[in-house]
Amino acid sequence: MNSRAVDKMSSMADETRGKDHKKPTAEALRGAIQLGIGYSVGNMTSKPDRDVLMQDFYVVESVFLPSEGSNLTPAHHYPDFRFKNYAPLAFRYFRELFGIKPDDYLYSICKEPLIELSNPGASSSWFYLTSDDEFIIKTVQPKEAEFLQKLLPGYYMNLNQNPRTLLPKFYGLYCIQCGGVNIRLVVMNNVLPRSLKMHYKYDLKGSTYKRRASRKERAKPSPTFKDLDFQEMHEGLYFDADTYSALMKTLQRDCRVLESFKIMDYSLLLGIHVLDRKLRGRGGIGDSKRQGGQKVLYSTARESIQGDGKAAEPLPDTDDDTLGGIPAKHKDEKLLIFLGIIDILQSYRFIKKVEHSWKALVHDGDTVSVHRPNFYADRFLKFMGTTVFKKIHPLRGASSRRKKNSIQPCRSASQEVLSTVKEESKDERRAQSLENLDDKEAHSSQKPDVIPSSSRQISAATMSSDSSLDDVKTEPQTDSEYRDDRRTSSSTLALEDSTLSASHSLASTPESGLDVYL
Repeated sequence: MNSRAVDKMSSMADETRGKDHKKPTAEALRGAIQLGIGYSVGNMTSKPDRDVLMQDFYVVESVFLPSEGSNLTPAHHYPDFRFKNYAPLAFRYFRELFGIKPDDYLYSICKEPLIELSNPGASSSWFYLTSDDEFIIKTVQPKEAEFLQKLLPGYYMNLNQNPRTLLPKFYGLYCIQCGGVNIRLVVMNNVLPRSLKMHYKYDLKGSTYKRRASRKERAKPSPTFKDLDFQEMHEGLYFDADTYSALMKTLQRDCRVLESFKIMDYSLLLGIHVLDRKLRGRGGIGDSKRQGGQKVLYSTARESIQGDGKAAEPLPDTDDDTLGGIPAKHKDEKLLIFLGIIDILQSYRFIKKVEHSWKALVHDGDTVSVHRPNFYADRFLKFMGTTVFKKIHPLRGASSRRKKNSIQPCRSASQEVLSTVKEESKDERRAQSLENLDDKEAHSSQKPDVIPSSSRQISAATMSSDSSLDDVKTEPQTDSEYRDDRRTSSSTLALEDSTLSASHSLASTPESGLDVYL
């Protein structure tokens, strides 16, 4: 915590309570946070487990910790302070839901000094990170702490229905009173791990009004960019179909939950690690991280959208290099994406309505960040689903080529079959016609010709076309037999001609052959 922020809060308290209070230092505040959380959480272990009741969400436990110690509290070298623990039973249930054991929770927060982080946002909040990269401790305003306490019953219901969420995971709400300063704290999950360098960081809201990083922010070693910056620097992040569907489904569900609580002005914190660049900022975190420690359930981006929560063990396909990041692509670069919804403690109260009305008079009301919760959620989802996150579509050309190659052999095979049958039938008819003509000539030398020459031509054509008959009659026929035979021969000839024409049309049109043989 920087000294100017402490001085500001202390001066505000001095104006109302006098100037006889001693100002706490940044080191004293960090120590008070660790000591107070250690005492309150340790004290909760002696209380039996039971179901969470409605009144448990509004309980506030308070303890005074003097520097010389007492019968209940240990001695310390910090100024005297009072520590308040909000809804202790409810938050104990939340920690158990995420697989956080009391010993591991205390180890992460109290074992080593907290790491102070810079705040890129417009709020005056301070951020602390635990040395094992698991938890973020953020200071909140009194209205935000009050809103979170009112939100707890609905938050409890939502987590029971679906713990896979990109919403902040709250593990504790506390307040420190020291030197006339009230500092309210919330403990949450850490979205961006320090063990992987984030080549790009974005704070995205889906709006365009003043959504560009300032010159001061851009000058930082690791700046946090905004919506307009993303549109200029990236053309979208591409995911496979299943990952894209799971991600958007989780975002839609979370936005509807926030809309039901009339929450708006939240952001999507997005961290991008480029795998191809091989720039890893380990920072010696491996030495301070507890070996074999408890892994928090649903704490990573991949678990938040795909985790099943059956065990508190790493996923089979997750190694130390990915740290639960979601694989993605941008152009030819392979990426790891880390993300989470932040700043959800902003409700659409009277002051926000006034802010939106004032901004809408000067600018387009649909582009400003402050807006009605339902409109804000729809705009947020549209921006994320079309501009930020995109789906990798399968190559249509490859599939169509495969289909075309599989159909063409069928067409050629059908044409070969039809042409072969046609040639064989022609040869058989030609051979049978010659034989029948020879037989006719032999019979005509012994017996009178009772069939006219024209009829003889028709009979020959009939015999040549009727290739399926085994025996052909060559004995002399009577007039009635001749008429019946001629009638049969004519119908047989007509049928054969129609069959040949159909076969010819099938052979000449590949589509017809395709319909028959497919």
